[in-house]
Order: sequence, then C-alpha cells, then structure tokens
Amino acid sequence: MHMADALISPAVGGAMWVATAAATVYCAKKVREESDQSKVPLMGVLGAFIFAAQMVNFSIPGTGSSGHLGGGLILTILLGPEAALLVMASVLTVQALFFADGGLLSLGANIFNLGFLPAFIAFPLVYRWIAGAKPTRGRIVTASVLGGMAALQLGALGVVLETTMSGISALPFSTFVAMMLPIHLAIGVVEGLVTAGVVLFVARTQPEILERAAARRSLEGLDLKPLVTGIVVAAVVVGGFLSWFASTDPDGLEWSVAKVTGSAAAGTKAASAVHAAAGAIQKRTALLPDYGFKTAAMKAPARSGASAGTSVAGLAGGVMTLVVAGTVGWILRRRRAARSRGAGI
Repeated sequence: MHMADALISPAVGGAMWVATAAATVYCAKKVREESDQSKVPLMGVLGAFIFAAQMVNFSIPGTGSSGHLGGGLILTILLGPEAALLVMASVLTVQALFFADGGLLSLGANIFNLGFLPAFIAFPLVYRWIAGAKPTRGRIVTASVLGGMAALQLGALGVVLETTMSGISALPFSTFVAMMLPIHLAIGVVEGLVTAGVVLFVARTQPEILERAAARRSLEGLDLKPLVTGIVVAAVVVGGFLSWFASTDPDGLEWSVAKVTGSAAAGTKAASAVHAAAGAIQKRTALLPDYGFKTAAMKAPARSGASAGTSVAGLAGGVMTLVVAGTVGWILRRRRAARSRGAGI
C-alpha cells in the first residue's frame, strides 16, 4: 500500500508531509518524556523485522493480487503508539530513499496511512477495546484480526482520499474505493493473523512486556535479550531467505489501479517540477531499487525469485532500519538525560 508519487499532487503531498511531521514531533516528545532506555533496542530490531516482513508479498487466492504485512499494529502493541509511529517512519523512509519503494513526495502520506492510522485509530478503538487489560488467547486473536482489518481499511481509504483530492489521476473515487477496500479487507485478515501470532509468541515467552506496554509502563528491569534475539533471527530469515518466495502478483494498490484504468498506470497528468525533483533525488539515493541490484532491476521484474540481490536488500535494509530506528530512540533518550541533568534532577 505504498503510494507512488504519480498518485499524489504536490499540494496534497505537502499537506500530508506537514501533518505527519507534526505527529512525528509530538510522538518524539512523548517518547523522550518516557525516558525508557530499554525500549531503544526493541525499537531497532522491530523496525528491522517490519522492513523484512514488508518484502514478503503473499498471494490473495482467486484475485491475481497480493499483499504484505503493514506492521503498524504489531509495533503499537509492543511499543505503544508514539514509539510505533517513529519506527514506522524509519522503515518507510529507508524504503523510499534506498529501495525506491514508495515515493518521496508521498512519504508523508505513506507514514500517515501505515503508521498513524493503525497506532492512533485502529489500536485504541479496536484492538485495545477488544483485548482488554488482561487479554486471553481468544481475545488476542480476535482483537488482532479485527484490528488488522481495521488498520488496512483505514489505510486503503486514506490512499483513495489522498489520490482523489490530488485530482491528477484517472481514478474516480467510487470505482477506486470499490476496488481498494475489498482487496485490503482480505489482506487485513492475513495482517491480523500474523499480528496475533507475534503477540501470542510474546505473551507465551515474556508476558510482562505486553502487560507493561498496555499499562504504558517502562520496560526497565525486564530481560529483553530473548525477545530481541528472536526478532533479529526472524528478521534475518525473512529478509534474507523468505523474501525469495514473495509473490510477483501486483499488490492491492497496483491491482486496484489496474482494475480501474485497465493498466498498471494510473493515467496521471504530466508530472510537475516537484515530481521530477523527487524522482531525481530518489534515483540517486536508491542503492538497491526494487530490492535488487540495479543491473538486475533493469533486466527483470522486481522480486522475481531467489537472488543474491534480494537477500542483500533484505539484510541491508534491515540493518539500515535497525540503525535509524535505534538511533532515533537513543537520541531521544540522550536529550531526556541531558535535560534532566540541566534541571538538576
């Protein structure tokens, strides 16, 4: 559900950048106030895992479409909404800059759709309400599936509204939304099941993490090494190996565009100077476009089976995201410590 720049106008893209930047600043302030240094390594490894998981597209039977994990709900359940948004912003920024996945002009919209909506809408109104303070196994599964479906529906609707408001594509609201919502409902079921699997694993191995996260309490004093190690191993396996088997079918957004227009192109008007500038920047920064080596990307479709380029992209992207997300958490912790010393606390 990563929007390309071709779908969004400079005005709408700029507005979404401003809205997302404001939300990010707010979240950074809240995470800094928490001063929970134990959360920093968890932010880093979860970012690496979500990056790797988003590389693995799964087919939606009978549709010719595919989907991939969003991950916003997983991040929110384990880290809280504010840290979750910061991590998702790290994931999507690394993808856009170094892998040409999602546009730079549309980056603000992508962070909002995949990060803000799951963390601040789907999580409190669906997952937390159903799961309750002390969730049982059944409540976790139900809350995860319904929460995952809600997150994907909200994100898909966000894409449609942002595209329609931009007015630069041949995608009328009624037909576009009629394609986007049903296909992302199916993708949301898988999203929810994966989320349930991850949460149940944590509940079985280290339930204190879920209890403290739900109560917005610090993770200080907990031994996070087993969970951090497990997530790192999962990120390496998914990004370095399972990504070979990603479906080559168009994802839900691409599929919807093709159903409406009859082709993979969105029928957009001539690109503006802003579109051209964003594209030029992305072309220079994309080290592994379409998650493969540049020469291979020019010769073959993206993610077309096992390749060294896919593994390198999965592992390199995971490391980049780990560093970016971890550094964000570390900087916020250091700023909190510096302010505390300055105040004589």
